Amino acid sequence: MARSVKKGPFVDAHLMKKVQGMLESGEKRVVKTWSRRSTITPEMVGFTFAVHNGRKFIPVFITENAVGHKLGEFSPTRTFHGHSGDRKGKVEGAAPGAPAAPGAAPGAGAAPRPAPGAPAGAPRKAGA
Repeated sequence: MARSVKKGPFVDAHLMKKVQGMLESGEKRVVKTWSRRSTITPEMVGFTFAVHNGRKFIPVFITENAVGHKLGEFSPTRTFHGHSGDRKGKVEGAAPGAPAAPGAAPGAGAAPRPAPGAPAGAPRKAGA
């Protein structure tokens, strides 16, 4: 659920204090933070935040496109290792002349089959 416009964006006070201090002094350093819930404001543009993801700090450089988003959106907490079915179904290379896999394009690698009900050795009609 979105936050009320009347209340304004939520930014932790300690984080805003660090940003204001850097703006006044003119220095740019990496700010370590655990505050994933803080919203990115226009004052933060150009700074780098090291956002904790539960295990390590991920550096996030703030651009204009990130304003309005949360810091935690740019520091993923889960590592995707792939789907389990991907390893099982891979075929390195089919041998030439081998029958095509089920679901392959029609006519790819397999001989054409006669029409249903036709005798095995009968030629097929060209127009049908």
